[in-house]
Amino acid sequence: MILCLDAGNTRLKYGLGDARGWRLQGVIDYRNFADLAAQLPQQPARIVACNVAGDAIRQRIEALADSLQIPLAWLTSSANACDVSNGYDTPEQLGADRWAALIGARALHAGPTVVVLAGTATTIDALDDRGRFRGGLILPGLALMRSALAHNTAALPHAAGHYRLQPTNTDDAIVSGAIHATLGAIERIRATLDETADQAALCLLSGGAVAELVPQLSLPHRLIDNLVLEGLARYSRAG
Repeated sequence: MILCLDAGNTRLKYGLGDARGWRLQGVIDYRNFADLAAQLPQQPARIVACNVAGDAIRQRIEALADSLQIPLAWLTSSANACDVSNGYDTPEQLGADRWAALIGARALHAGPTVVVLAGTATTIDALDDRGRFRGGLILPGLALMRSALAHNTAALPHAAGHYRLQPTNTDDAIVSGAIHATLGAIERIRATLDETADQAALCLLSGGAVAELVPQLSLPHRLIDNLVLEGLARYSRAG
């Protein structure tokens, strides 16, 4: 049994599984991190983790592994892994969560893929049909876009509106603007793949904000519960 940990900007996502699939998945706030071990139905044989939350969280995960007396492996970005090649100018600088998501996407779909992680930030990455990461975008997440307008303008509110194709009030205009901007970025990245691929690219989406995006997305897509965990599990089997 392997415990996969995705240490994101605001929360820790975890999954316990083996070659047959996941036994459980969950999310825990960092303030409740000490409760994680008690939530596991059995002790894992090892931990595989990626971290974009900083050194303090890294140290807490390492302390957890020490307390359970099990080995810990960190997934960090590299030039190649699990049939994915990294086209970043400096491969090691690609975020570990994005790298894990690309590995997970390649395991789930062999064709060209747009990989979307929609959380505190939104990342939109292009993976071609040969498994090469071609590049991608980092945007503020939907909530961050809305709060930035409220904090940095005198007259715009913390919007509590709804998506509208042609908004006619300020709250709807703010909510719809963030969604339109993100969907437009997804469509433009997908277009770069469709220029060279023999088949249309599939969008794989994951993260807490995808529920706002998916109803308005007309492109072929699949919703994955936690694409980063899928990549960590694939990486653990390759090791």
